Amino acid sequence: MTAASYALDVLTMGRVGVDLYPLQDGVRLEDVETFGKYLGGSATNVAVAAARHGRASAVITRTGNDPFGRFVRMELTRLGVSADFVGTDPELLTPITFCEIFPPDDFPLYFYRKPQAPDLAIPPESLDLDAIAAARIFWATVTGLSEEPSRSAHARAWQARQRREFTVLDLDYRPMFWESPELASREVETALENVTVAVGNREECEVAVGETDPLRAADALLERGVELAIVKQGPKGVLARTRDETVEVPPFPVNVVNGLGAGDGFGGALCHGLLEGWGLERMLRFANVAGAIVASRRECSTAMPTTDEVEAVLSATAHGR
Repeated sequence: MTAASYALDVLTMGRVGVDLYPLQDGVRLEDVETFGKYLGGSATNVAVAAARHGRASAVITRTGNDPFGRFVRMELTRLGVSADFVGTDPELLTPITFCEIFPPDDFPLYFYRKPQAPDLAIPPESLDLDAIAAARIFWATVTGLSEEPSRSAHARAWQARQRREFTVLDLDYRPMFWESPELASREVETALENVTVAVGNREECEVAVGETDPLRAADALLERGVELAIVKQGPKGVLARTRDETVEVPPFPVNVVNGLGAGDGFGGALCHGLLEGWGLERMLRFANVAGAIVASRRECSTAMPTTDEVEAVLSATAHGR
């Protein structure tokens, strides 16, 4: 049986690479002495996070023909994510990403993705459209719209998807990947016509729909055809809105070690909640705790919690422990 012949629970599409994170906190990169090597990339992390909740997951992406590309495939397999849709670019190099760690809220990122990252060189004709159409959740990110041919590949994927339930757009806007915010806004506006769920923070909502107020941003997303809008508010928690319901839950407090990857942990947990058919409040609380657990750990992909870990925290919180 090939991956295309059955319906995956979660199929993501987008960024992959290798995270080289310092093993010293509060130190600028020029003074760091040792690094840890981890699988990285937002769409990839979401697939890993979903797999930690027992979901059959895969990622559509592309690496270089190099040792880091081989590491990506090995690590995906080790973490329970299918590498069947990971292509190889014969010329481009697998990206690496460095960060600096200044808890609790300063984590500068340095992306090495020039002249082009392989995950932005995914040709539309390489896509398994049957797998995309059949997946219970299809998750893509705004970064994948920043360059061609990835932009056209996403359009082809959404055409195959036909706005099926749980077609998700992560508003994951990173200005260093774009020529201008205006171009990003135009591409996101077109993308929103093809998806049923949108997830982003207030700054990303401003790029997507010109609004930073959570309620207005959620309404603007719904007006563009999205059925579920989720707006992350940082220290104020997260808001979710449908045409019939609005739910807001507070953040879950933790001692932050590295805030990078928390949103991807949230995303994988959100996928699990959607597939379980949970109500909005239950789903948001679960996803909040999952993201918080990741923030309490150094790395991203290997920091993703299991369902049991999240439920244990929720249970302890409910009992005041």
